[in-house]
Amino acid sequence: MAVGTQERAQAPVDSAKLIDGLNEDLAGEYQAVLMYSNFAARLTGPYRRELRAFFQGEITEELRHAQFLADKIAALNGAPITEPRPVPDADQPRAMLECALETEKQAIAGYKERIHQADAFGDVGLRLDLEDLVADETRHKEEIERILAGWRQVS
Repeated sequence: MAVGTQERAQAPVDSAKLIDGLNEDLAGEYQAVLMYSNFAARLTGPYRRELRAFFQGEITEELRHAQFLADKIAALNGAPITEPRPVPDADQPRAMLECALETEKQAIAGYKERIHQADAFGDVGLRLDLEDLVADETRHKEEIERILAGWRQVS
């Protein structure tokens, strides 16, 4: 048992609270799909091809996450939402990457919270699946950070 695990005992979570949280995450995945699609279409500049391929690759991953969440919500007898979070607007490649970075950070934070809820609900399988989503989103975040680290500021 990890150090501090006993001190972090949580109150039980009911299925309605877990479903609400999963729906928040689902709205974030829908947002990411729309954001990456929009950014891929609107890109301009010398790195257009590379960034377009990157953004298009992210769409597939985010759709897979969204489907997993919708299926889990339905399995819990909930209704998956159909509305995304507001999609950030950016028209320059660096700004697009910065928006994408913030979206990935938000997804990671949400999934970490959901892991605690899954534990409190007693759904070990969900916890493990959510850990996989955290790993995916962390890889996305790190890739964006690496792209931004090498980005030259154009004056």
